[in-house]
Amino acid sequence: MKKHGIFGFDKQKKSHGSRFDASPFNPETHYAVIRSSICTGEKVAGFKDKRDGRFTEVMLIRTPKDEQEFKERYNVDSLRTEY
Repeated sequence: MKKHGIFGFDKQKKSHGSRFDASPFNPETHYAVIRSSICTGEKVAGFKDKRDGRFTEVMLIRTPKDEQEFKERYNVDSLRTEY
């Protein structure tokens, strides 16, 4: 027997990784960037594809220590900030 959600759609258990799972960083095809919200100030570090501009979230940045950890983990010297 199928279970239906509130709007009649089938409920399916999805097994996705975390939004912030580590992804391979290739400096030839990606560059490191911090996305910062103008409204809330929330910052997320990740990589942006040089060809299509797609952003992959890797890590939430709450403190300067988080930013430093991101740089060390992926051997990044500088980060662009996009709003």
